[in-house]
Amino acid sequence: MRPVVVLGATGSIGRQTLEVADRLGVPVAGLAARRAGDDLARLADRYPRATVVAVAPDPDGHDRFRRQYGDRYAPGPAALVEMAQHPGSTVVNGVVGSAGLESSIAALEAGNRLALANKESLVAGGELVMAAARHGELIPVDSEHSALFQCMVGERLPEVSRLVLTASGGPFRGRDREGLVSVGVDEALAHPTWNMGPRITIDSATLVNKGLEVIEAHFLFDLAFEKVDVVVHPQSIVHSLVEFVDGSLKAHLGVTDMRIPIQYALTYPQRSPGGFSRFDLTRSHLTFEAVDRDAFPALDLAYAAGRAGGTVPAAFNAADEVAVAAFLERRIGFLDIPAVIAEVLDGHEAFEATSIDVVMEADRAARRAARAAVERR
Repeated sequence: MRPVVVLGATGSIGRQTLEVADRLGVPVAGLAARRAGDDLARLADRYPRATVVAVAPDPDGHDRFRRQYGDRYAPGPAALVEMAQHPGSTVVNGVVGSAGLESSIAALEAGNRLALANKESLVAGGELVMAAARHGELIPVDSEHSALFQCMVGERLPEVSRLVLTASGGPFRGRDREGLVSVGVDEALAHPTWNMGPRITIDSATLVNKGLEVIEAHFLFDLAFEKVDVVVHPQSIVHSLVEFVDGSLKAHLGVTDMRIPIQYALTYPQRSPGGFSRFDLTRSHLTFEAVDRDAFPALDLAYAAGRAGGTVPAAFNAADEVAVAAFLERRIGFLDIPAVIAEVLDGHEAFEATSIDVVMEADRAARRAARAAVERR
């Protein structure tokens, strides 16, 4: 198997990727994180042949890493992009947010396999990423998109009637809009199924995350938004489904363990034993519900942004990042998150997403608008 480069190495996806790589005996060629801190230092010591990048190190961390790791270490966003171009590698992009876009494109243009967990790459710059994918290989790592990808193996796209993404419903499943007015940060971070970082956990609670996944599925599988549906499936056993024109459905079922899609992305098209817990069908039940779109308006905002295209999805994602940060800082309420997104989208001047620079300028403009919208609340 190809050596692995892990972007976002100290995060949840990064740590689980390294666990899988160790078990499979895959060499680790690169490690990147935002800060030059103790977590990254421990990984650098554990993988002495890996190059190390800190995207935004503080001066003390930079000096420490320069002394400790010498030429193995490089700082800054340009070093992250260069690491993604490491020849003949599988690049696992677990960076959070739109900062992962440039490195996703760089990995693909270098002819590498991109194991994509950074959904914002496709949301903000879907046209650019899919164009770059002609030079490399793109394998989704998100559990839902890995499930769709696996269900599509051996199938013909014209025979697909629709894709069905499943949502756990998050911590507020079953609550109406009135019941969400006063919910707090701790409640929103208490996800019933997955153990994730703060931003993605809040996005799951608002269903923004599912909206991002809808846009991602549109680009990954080249299907119209009318053919991408969402249903609530609180057990999180069925990770997604594909419906075909003859009425047949293929579903991907399994335990809620992100190491499974990560391993599939590393070993594809083969499968390897993983040592994961065996799924017991006799102890499971499956239920499905419609999304309450009044209580969770962010999903329809995502559909609207996706259909508008161009830089609008980038604006959607940027506005959400700012709003979620403000909510985590207890500066705005839970329902203010979709309200801020809607306000930003209403005022966004859309352009075609013709380059990374165009996309990132739209991202910056949306962040400015979102910060102003937060201040008005």
